[in-house]
Amino acid sequence: MSFERISIDPDRMQGLPCIRGTRVTVSAILGQLAAGRSVDEVLEDYPQLEREDVLGALEYAAAATREREIPLTAAG
Repeated sequence: MSFERISIDPDRMQGLPCIRGTRVTVSAILGQLAAGRSVDEVLEDYPQLEREDVLGALEYAAAATREREIPLTAAG
């Protein structure tokens, strides 16, 4: 699977996945969305991004979590 809007460069942001051509990490975008901010609010915070960048970050995260199991603790 190809992620045209995501880049990983060991010399940039310690190799974290970023939106191509920026220092905005995928995790920064996901953190904002997880905190309840809308895509439009994220775009206001990062005017250099486009809607497709935010959606690309979500697509990348979805693919990354499909590749491994994450153990969940039982409620108890």
